[in-house]
Amino acid sequence: MTPSVTHSAPDPAVARASMRAPSLRRRMACWLYEGTLLFGVVVLPGLIFGMVTNTRHALDNRHGLQALIFGVLALYFGYFWTKGQTLPMKTWHIRMVDRAGQPVRWPRALLRYLLAWLWFLPPLAAMAPFKLSTGEVTVLMLGWIVLWALLSRFQRDQQFWHDAWAGTRLIDVQPDLARRRQ
Repeated sequence: MTPSVTHSAPDPAVARASMRAPSLRRRMACWLYEGTLLFGVVVLPGLIFGMVTNTRHALDNRHGLQALIFGVLALYFGYFWTKGQTLPMKTWHIRMVDRAGQPVRWPRALLRYLLAWLWFLPPLAAMAPFKLSTGEVTVLMLGWIVLWALLSRFQRDQQFWHDAWAGTRLIDVQPDLARRRQ
């Protein structure tokens, strides 16, 4: 006689807990770590670009270099986000999924990449018309980053707004022992 197996619908409370957003502090620490590692991601393509184009001055071919770096970053983030995590996300136990909790596909990862530029574009767009100095742009940039991060508090699931618009979620994947200590 084989025992009968009953399948019940997943408990919504368990599903909500497993889709919980990491703390803002952890997400921002991951963001800073990611920014540090990106130097290594862009330096080699930048070096190769400079050698291939025989660039001798920083302003020579800068638009081509910017386009290359934009593309390299799109490939980097698209690849790792479709796998669920970048190295900093693994370190901070953060995973990216879609709204249903499934792995993100390339179109959604690229949409998130484009929307993530909202971390930087508003202050950068203010540079030219207002002729801001480097110091003023730095202050504006830091202020905007803090404001953009804090705006996630007003989002229903505490996700960043670009995640909500892209249909992605950052979820907490800490081991249970670590979760109890937090």
